[in-house]
Amino acid sequence: MTPEIVQRPHVENFISWAKDKPEVLVLSADLTNSCEVGLWRDTYPDRFFSMGMAEQNMLGFAGGLAREGFEPFIHTFAVFIYRRAYDQLAMSVAYPNLRVRLVGFLPGIVTPGGVTHQAIEDIAIMRATPNMTILETGDGTEVESVLDVAHDIDGPVYIRMLRGEIPRLFGKQDVMQFNRARVLSQGGDVTIFTAGVTTEEAMRAIPALEKSGVSVTHLHISTHKPFTDPQILEAIQNAKHGVITLENHIVTGGLGTEVGEVMAQHGIGKPLVKLGLKDTYAHGASKAYLMREYHMDAMALVRAVEELIGAQFDIDESAMDQARREDADSTAKAEAL
Repeated sequence: MTPEIVQRPHVENFISWAKDKPEVLVLSADLTNSCEVGLWRDTYPDRFFSMGMAEQNMLGFAGGLAREGFEPFIHTFAVFIYRRAYDQLAMSVAYPNLRVRLVGFLPGIVTPGGVTHQAIEDIAIMRATPNMTILETGDGTEVESVLDVAHDIDGPVYIRMLRGEIPRLFGKQDVMQFNRARVLSQGGDVTIFTAGVTTEEAMRAIPALEKSGVSVTHLHISTHKPFTDPQILEAIQNAKHGVITLENHIVTGGLGTEVGEVMAQHGIGKPLVKLGLKDTYAHGASKAYLMREYHMDAMALVRAVEELIGAQFDIDESAMDQARREDADSTAKAEAL
């Protein structure tokens, strides 16, 4: 698997998408270029609001705009949406169920910025927030098509957004569908659920597992709330040995918890292995290093499958598709912060 690399797809796509939608506005909290809306600001200056480093005010302001019939798209780092301004998010946006789109960049450990910039518990907090819909992008196609999905939802939407150089794992016409998982492979031994950047890691590991005789069902999740796609239950039921979740998030309250709740609700007594951050904060380093360090990469998935089915395979990094390394000198590479 050598995916096409898309250069900052949100920049131009958002501009063209919003051309015939005058109600769409952008609010930025002093991170305009870091969140890829600098060109949007220049194209639609009357529809852009720079709120400064005042996220609490920005959330309240967005709620007021939504009450007047606008559709504000907040662009900032994810941690500043739900940690810094949660009271305003809950009371000014979620409680009145307003059409505010919360576009959160740097989800999980994709940034070397350390704990202050790594959104590792955002899904858990947003899942506990009434009226909130949660979407997560996993490739360039989903970055481009998440706008349509969010636009169609009558209420607040939180988006875990990717930026910079992004792989295109899915065909350009294979757009994100609301509350619909992507079935990337089917098999009866193990079911694997991934979301966001972990899907690329699973796609590296699964061919090697299948060559070793393990049949895998792999579902990519882009809607975390609601989590009612019937394909999810079917994939769990068909797993002979059990289920593994791999997520760019703490294992409490995120994808692993979502799957575990489905299993408990339907009385499915199978093992569930949750790969992700284990009740810890990460530190500053490259994404590749952090995913390896915290056992969230392709090799960690292979080891989890081995433990789950009670077998050992001759699989190492050389047996899998090569890990993609981002070019440090690329003009598309966003700054770390």
